[in-house]
Amino acid sequence: KLAQAAMTTSYATVYTTPTTVRTFVKDLDIINTTSAIVHIYVSLVPYGGTAGTSNALFYYNALPAYTTVQWSGAQLLNEGDFISVKASAVGCTITISGAEAI
Repeated sequence: KLAQAAMTTSYATVYTTPTTVRTFVKDLDIINTTSAIVHIYVSLVPYGGTAGTSNALFYYNALPAYTTVQWSGAQLLNEGDFISVKASAVGCTITISGAEAI
């Protein structure tokens, strides 16, 4: 597991690739624990960048009440790259799986 965090209504960095390391992002699991639809945002941001539409993996995706979305794929983050997340309301949790390599 690379990171696990509660999502807030402002972008928050939940993982940053350490110095001299590259990170392989394999899976994201996001769960909505509320009784309403929540819109989720996940960005894989290059070093020095800002989370937004140009680096979004999820952008304004509707996550129905009490459901989970899972993304599986292969994304490589370089040193200093980071993952930022937010939701339109509190009540969502994200878990990020993958590996770091020198």
